[in-house]
Amino acid sequence: MKNLIEINNKIKAFDKNIEVTGDKSLSIRCVLMASQAIGKSKIYNLLESEDVLNSLKAISKLGIKYRKLKNYYEICGFGINGFHYKKNIKINAGNSGTLARLILGLLIDAKKELTLIGDKSLAKRDFSRVTEPLRLFGAEIKSNNGKLPVKILGSKFLRPINYFENIGSAQCKSTVMLASLKTPGITKIKAKKSRNHTELLFKTLGLPIKIIQKKNHDYFYLKGENNFKSFNYRIPGDISSCSFFLVLTILSNNSKLTIKNVNINKSRTGIISILNKMNAKIKFKNIKSYKNEPIADILVESRKNLKAINCPRNLNSSAIDEFLVIFLVAAKAKGASIFRDLGELNQKESPRLDIAIKFLKMIGVKVLKNNNNIKIYGNPNLNLRGNFVMKHFRKDHRVFMMSCVAALTFGGNWKIHDKDSINTSFPEFFKIIKSLGAKKF
Repeated sequence: MKNLIEINNKIKAFDKNIEVTGDKSLSIRCVLMASQAIGKSKIYNLLESEDVLNSLKAISKLGIKYRKLKNYYEICGFGINGFHYKKNIKINAGNSGTLARLILGLLIDAKKELTLIGDKSLAKRDFSRVTEPLRLFGAEIKSNNGKLPVKILGSKFLRPINYFENIGSAQCKSTVMLASLKTPGITKIKAKKSRNHTELLFKTLGLPIKIIQKKNHDYFYLKGENNFKSFNYRIPGDISSCSFFLVLTILSNNSKLTIKNVNINKSRTGIISILNKMNAKIKFKNIKSYKNEPIADILVESRKNLKAINCPRNLNSSAIDEFLVIFLVAAKAKGASIFRDLGELNQKESPRLDIAIKFLKMIGVKVLKNNNNIKIYGNPNLNLRGNFVMKHFRKDHRVFMMSCVAALTFGGNWKIHDKDSINTSFPEFFKIIKSLGAKKF
């Protein structure tokens, strides 16, 4: 079977209600935290993607038992010192940077050396941003010039650190937070604004954490060596998965969509703020709080008079995984949109900023790049004809799904490769997009 899809028709008007699968960031964090809890945790609506399944396999190799029951996963933890495993094991994180970086934080007290590996894409990503602070805790770490494979041997004499996270990476911040669980004393973190799921989960689980929020940075004080009890958690819908359907609806004709039970954490809703500034019409309904996370239904409809944006830098971290589809809206907007300081996009599963520029140029959209800033000259009359092939050297689930949205809204005859890449984060993508009327998937 060919690992590609062909799209030859725009999607027709739709008016639907959908639900997307569980949030990937929260799914991985809940698995890792359940592995450190005492007792049996129950996780409902766990995302069953490759990244999350690799998280379950990882804790299993570390001696933590789990099982899937009728409508939840049960994970049996033995506390913060509960990992037990054979010498020289290998943990395979697959494509997941979140899993790979965060689990290293839980291994700084590893009693036997182990090796962290990943797929070809993950092996190209920078791990020095987490191995360097973990060495300060006292862990012994060897890497391939800051990349995978990473060998780690923990220390019996861990020491708390003062850490400045200046990238705006929730993964780096979370790695240090998880390391603090194993460390006596108080670990102090000054972090540039980024996703806050880990600290909210710490609060929910009753862990001793103090947070002081400032304009550009957050300050954390974490007291280590505290066990915590098992927990139950129902994972809400993933706004990153929603993003493809938000943009699909905005760029389609005469369409409306309601997406139910989505995590609308402010550290994740940058796409909503950006698109509404571009004259989209996205609203929240039925807002409620669950385990310190805000949940809501999202309502969106088609918009024709889209306008360009000079995107505020402070929205970058809360939209970092959604810029690919935001660029599609900019391509259809009136005027020139400017996006700055997006170098972090090239640190993802593939060099997404570079790929986005090539993609936009391929479909006839003028783009200028200056360092990590880009300017997209929109064309409200963009309507593609002819043949397009989307294939790149490094599989990336978000690049694939972005290409599908472009094909379904801009027109043209498309061959889009690497359809199995969606299994990384969103296996239900085809099922949902078919329910909206897309054909030949």
